[in-house]
Amino acid sequence: MRVPNNVLKAQRWIITDVVHDFDAEDVWALPITGGRDDFGAVIDLMNSIDFPGSASLPARLLWKIRDLLGGLFGLGRISTAAENAGTWPPVPGTDELSLLGRVPRELRDTATDSHLKDKPFRGLYISDTEFAEEMSNRTMYGVMHLAWVDKGGGRYQAQMTVYVKPRGAVGKAYMALIKPFRYAIVYPALMRYLGRLWAEQRATR
Repeated sequence: MRVPNNVLKAQRWIITDVVHDFDAEDVWALPITGGRDDFGAVIDLMNSIDFPGSASLPARLLWKIRDLLGGLFGLGRISTAAENAGTWPPVPGTDELSLLGRVPRELRDTATDSHLKDKPFRGLYISDTEFAEEMSNRTMYGVMHLAWVDKGGGRYQAQMTVYVKPRGAVGKAYMALIKPFRYAIVYPALMRYLGRLWAEQRATR
């Protein structure tokens, strides 16, 4: 399900200008497909997921350890809603407390009520084919971008990209440390969960 980062160049996305100084950490083709008008259902699905609550034991354990360490060492917890996460550190290398100012003006109020359940994300924007949320902690500033990619023949597929901007050497070391665990445990569990949830949702239509 993981795809090369250069696939981002295949289509012009709004997010490209918003995160021009960020790194594309991961790009994933999600097990979610549908028609052009199904992107709203995809966003609703992502906002309602219970992850890692419904994931495998290793994924839940890894998430719990990260949450405990985040609280213990002041790295920021990952199971706390954005409104309860306190004041965010600014985007590294800037004085910006949010990326919302980089979003095109006509899209800035489109995601104000959107957020991942019990996760420290804040909505940036929603368009016909894109959905973006931001988060910040003591190790990095990140953006989760969901795109509805035209695969031809009226078929679309969800694509998730994670953009990050580490906070100095500590942030870079932390991102390198957790990468093997993300690839081996977290993302595979997330893919299975999303695929199952989407199939169940489609079956009830």
